[in-house]
Amino acid sequence: MPALPHGPRIAVVGGGIGGLAAAGFLRRAGLTATVHEQAAVLAEVGAGLVAAPNVVRLLRRLGVMERFLRRAVALERAWEFRRWTDGSVLSVEKLTGVCERLYGERTYVLHRADLLDTLRSAVPDEWIRLGARCTSVDETAGGGVVLRFADGSRVEADVVIGADGMHSVVRGAVTEPAPPEYSGLCAFRALVPAAAAPEFARRPAHTIWLGPGRHFVHYPIAGGQAVNVVAIAPAGDHTRESWSATASREEFGAEFADWDPRVRALIAAGGIPGRWALLDRAPLRRWSRGGITLLGDAAHPMFPFFAQGAAQAVEDAAVLARCLADSPDDPQPALKRYESARLARTTRLQHLSHARRDVNHLPDGPEQRARDAALADSDPLVGNGWIYGYDAEKALAGGPADSRSSDLHS
Repeated sequence: MPALPHGPRIAVVGGGIGGLAAAGFLRRAGLTATVHEQAAVLAEVGAGLVAAPNVVRLLRRLGVMERFLRRAVALERAWEFRRWTDGSVLSVEKLTGVCERLYGERTYVLHRADLLDTLRSAVPDEWIRLGARCTSVDETAGGGVVLRFADGSRVEADVVIGADGMHSVVRGAVTEPAPPEYSGLCAFRALVPAAAAPEFARRPAHTIWLGPGRHFVHYPIAGGQAVNVVAIAPAGDHTRESWSATASREEFGAEFADWDPRVRALIAAGGIPGRWALLDRAPLRRWSRGGITLLGDAAHPMFPFFAQGAAQAVEDAAVLARCLADSPDDPQPALKRYESARLARTTRLQHLSHARRDVNHLPDGPEQRARDAALADSDPLVGNGWIYGYDAEKALAGGPADSRSSDLHS
């Protein structure tokens, strides 16, 4: 590829959390990009997410913490595992003071739309092109890439970043196209107004109820104005994977009809629940080809059981921007370096999140009692230090990946 004296022409396909994070970190690195988003407006659907220290430290470096903190809720407790029948606490971790001491940052929960708004604040308006649905991605003989869109327009770029999710069009230009597999599970999501939620659900705690074949999660979001509810249950005949798909409160309630009354009360107090099938993809062996690469769900979709999907997309974005900034005139080796830096970590998380569904959903019996005993003896805040203490940028630079050995606010 010939030299690129003014830096590479970068096209980001997808204006969700991963795409906007990529644009924000590219801007921080001194590069420019255009984000092509198929929707007419930028709006993140869905509900809540967890922002653990490994993503919070990157948001701080991006300079968006003031906006982030307007709506994020700092957790005081997490991994509050409860038994499905009576709510008895199997294990709980205190975060206040401990999380900061271990990892230099707190853990927060917030609505996905609030994280999208936070990242949006780091991207200039003129970088975002709305109503642009990408239909094909092709390499050119000269080493560039051509994007074509549903409106007939065409864009040439030196680098294309596929941040277009589970059903990525860009992914098909990197690896053999294949549909995702259905996992046999579905997710219900609902928001409960704080005024209608019982006191125990308004606490700044991340609570996980475990039961046979199912689990049920809740925590406050939107500055404490709402409670986010997400529950995983067997999908049955439901195979639709869409943020806009809904169920009735009666259908949601029927899945948890014999659970603790507090679970049923939360379901009854919520709005119309969303419901969609959880899709699955095996980890990729490569993310990049020529000037094309992937990040976030387009590269490594994860089940939500470790609450790291959004965090890993932001880590991807930060590392990719650093790699491109270090080699602006020769981006293709930079994409390979990015892939090499990220592949093992995200693959490990994909495997762990996949395996966790079986652990969470054990039927009552000897295995369930052994799991509960193990939870009581575990310390996930420390045990998952390889996740939360990881500093993606410093690991790329060859420094210690463990944040506890460096100044986090540099």
